[in-house]
Amino acid sequence: MQQRFVIDIPSARLDDIRARVDAFDFDDLPDAGGWSSGVGLADLHRLVDHWRSRYDWAAQQAQLNQLPQFLADAGGQQLHYVHVRGSGARRPLLLLHGWPGSFLEFARLIDPLAHPERHGGRAEDGFDVVVPSLPGYAFSARPASPVGPRATAALMHALMTALGYDRFFVQGGDWGAAIAAWMAHDHPQACRGLHLNMVLLQAADVKPQTEAERAWADARTAMNQAEGGYSHLQGTKPQTLAVAMSDSPVGVAAWILEKFAAWSDLPRRADGAPDLWAAYDENLLLTNIMLYVATRSFPTSTWMYRGRVLEGSGMFPEGSRLAVPTAVAAFPDPVFAPPPRSLAQRTYNVARWTNMPRGGHFAALEQPKLLIDDLQAFAAGL
Repeated sequence: MQQRFVIDIPSARLDDIRARVDAFDFDDLPDAGGWSSGVGLADLHRLVDHWRSRYDWAAQQAQLNQLPQFLADAGGQQLHYVHVRGSGARRPLLLLHGWPGSFLEFARLIDPLAHPERHGGRAEDGFDVVVPSLPGYAFSARPASPVGPRATAALMHALMTALGYDRFFVQGGDWGAAIAAWMAHDHPQACRGLHLNMVLLQAADVKPQTEAERAWADARTAMNQAEGGYSHLQGTKPQTLAVAMSDSPVGVAAWILEKFAAWSDLPRRADGAPDLWAAYDENLLLTNIMLYVATRSFPTSTWMYRGRVLEGSGMFPEGSRLAVPTAVAAFPDPVFAPPPRSLAQRTYNVARWTNMPRGGHFAALEQPKLLIDDLQAFAAGL
């Protein structure tokens, strides 16, 4: 049974966060080389200064509470989710975030998807929109042990079934893409359509064949060598990382901010550093960070990486070919570049492929209209 949920972070928790942020001393932090060696300290300092002097969590909390939120048990796991019933046909649509994102990523998509008539579209194209927090993220309960994307796919299927949806569309990027793909693999009868803005999984027996596919695979290997340290750490030793992060809100902010800078489609400054502020504002970034810090969920958010290792869900089994109609919104993610269509379609039933002109890893935040338009066009085509 679902119950309404209202965000209400206790004042004692907010006071503790504020004290820890205020106590952080940048003078004790040497610079190893700006963004080339991790988070850029000048940009982190700008974010922390805003946190200290201008950020208003109460206002952000009130804005989030305008979304209809619920808690429900699904497969033995308590999940937090936003649920907006749409106009028109009210086709069910599950939107899945990843790390280091949150349900906040989809806030600007919900009303245009549920009520397109308010945004220049047709009421009959509306969706019933469900946006959960992944297990161990934000206001979803902590799982008893690390849970991977395949097990999470079963939980998400259980949630949609509990809400009365036997067939639905599912969209995801980052972990959301892996979870959505496993839903299409394990529960194809429930997936009316699969929409991905990141192709994270393929069948174990699908190997690069063409020159373009081999070039992509080589580039991905090189990029993983340069940018994949966080994933290896979170997949092998998340508990040690959690000890440090639990004690430092600024540490969590730095860990997350680095990924927003590295993974987003951003212009570059004269010195080659990413210009975060061309795409994001401090309030948005801090509210996403607070959904990890205020809820004490950073430690369990990394468990998805450990869970993937433990359940061996980094690839589909050999011979897997997904029958569910699939759309790929191929945004120019600077780290997780989309594969060639020829490679993806040897695992997926690719019904639509859109090479996006701009936008990176956090597509719902960076280019919400492009993602909305592609989703609507895909659903209309089915």
